[in-house]
Amino acid sequence: MNYLTKEQILGILDDDIFKLLTVTADNLNLECYLVGGYVRDLFLGRPTNDIDVVVVGSGIVMAEAFANALGRGGHLSVFRNFGTAQVKWRGQEIEFVGARRESYSHDSRKPVVEDGTLEDDQNRRDFTINAMAICLNSDRRGELIDPFGGVKDLEEGLICTPLDPDITFSDDPLRMMRCIRFATQLRFTIEDETFDALQRNAERIKIISSERIIEELNKIMSAPHPSLGFIELQRCGLLPLILPELSNLDLVEEKNGKAHKNNFYHTLEVIEGVAAKGGGLWLRWAALLHDIGKPKSKRWEVGTGWTFHNHNYLGEKMIPAVFRRLKLPMDERMKYVKKLVGLHMRPIAIADDIVTDSAVRRLLFDAGNDIDDLMTLCEADITSKNEVRKRNFLQNFQTVRVKLKDIEEKDRIRNFQPPVGGDEIMRLYNLPPCREIGALKSALKDAILDGHVPNEYEACLEFIKKRAASMGLFPVVSQ
Repeated sequence: MNYLTKEQILGILDDDIFKLLTVTADNLNLECYLVGGYVRDLFLGRPTNDIDVVVVGSGIVMAEAFANALGRGGHLSVFRNFGTAQVKWRGQEIEFVGARRESYSHDSRKPVVEDGTLEDDQNRRDFTINAMAICLNSDRRGELIDPFGGVKDLEEGLICTPLDPDITFSDDPLRMMRCIRFATQLRFTIEDETFDALQRNAERIKIISSERIIEELNKIMSAPHPSLGFIELQRCGLLPLILPELSNLDLVEEKNGKAHKNNFYHTLEVIEGVAAKGGGLWLRWAALLHDIGKPKSKRWEVGTGWTFHNHNYLGEKMIPAVFRRLKLPMDERMKYVKKLVGLHMRPIAIADDIVTDSAVRRLLFDAGNDIDDLMTLCEADITSKNEVRKRNFLQNFQTVRVKLKDIEEKDRIRNFQPPVGGDEIMRLYNLPPCREIGALKSALKDAILDGHVPNEYEACLEFIKKRAASMGLFPVVSQ
């Protein structure tokens, strides 16, 4: 990281938006500073459109004057209950807040807030790298105020708190999640005393709402290397409190000299593989949860060793409860993760055996539009240290992918509905919905998936008539 000189900072502040902030602050005779994440990202060279401004005085008064100076191009939003305001201008968001000091009670992360100085405001910041400020007033324009050595910590890649970390984390336990999130996003190291305080205060996370926790967890999940965050969550004791289903995988048992792999670290390899392929947030969630059924399914079998039969189905059943508890969306995104967890062994089973058209048709039918994501998950799931076995699996997966493409083009199986549906069968035999209609529909679907009947109307109708006749059913409507 390159240290920004005063001249470089002044060069950045030469932008029209900062010039107008300076003029506005000077006209109001208010101390005004760029602060927090915006200053941090300036030093890191990270692009951002969110500008954070602290005013010693009223942030709302400053925001209103600034919006008036912008004219019709600026859009002002005021949040009087929080003493903050926001101005949107040309794709940028400028957040204004008055400098403040905070005090906390033990059973809440909501502080008692009072007006304060810049020093008070910097003291309440979560980490040293977020506690830097740059003055915007003309007499001190470009001056860096860095009382806790934030620039040095940026250079050394350290996450640490400005004040006593026990007080910082106990006051607002969500800062523990933010600590690990920043370490993950920036690939920084958590300073030793700060990490020790994470361990001591982990139980305090219980006063934080699931909605706030999941917001930070999703940011960890979306980082280029999410496994870094989950390792730290496990090490400091937060993961067992937040996501015990994942934490419980961090166990290796040995019997008669045979040990199974550590499924926690295997899972982290899988999520890294998915991330490397550009997998989105919900595919990463599927990777994170794909093996959570293993502790319940683990058995020792004489002659075989450790087994995890049907862990995918057990895991699939666990997904709704996990999503509900974490306040994750209980909609199509949950169903997507649930489906991928339930199906993740299917491509592996096919790749480990002769790839039959029938098996590929059924896989394509069950996965539907999510087949590509499922294949990405399953390829990432091959983490064997046996390079020959791993290479063979991945080669077989390529065969499966080719078969999927060929069968999709030939049979149009993905998301297919048989050409002869239930309504037509009921009309043909003058029957209401009943067991016989269900049996005919199921038989037709299986016949198509097994390749016994082409996915074409006339062939499917002929199959239905023959199967119905074998059941003693005959058409009452001529076709």
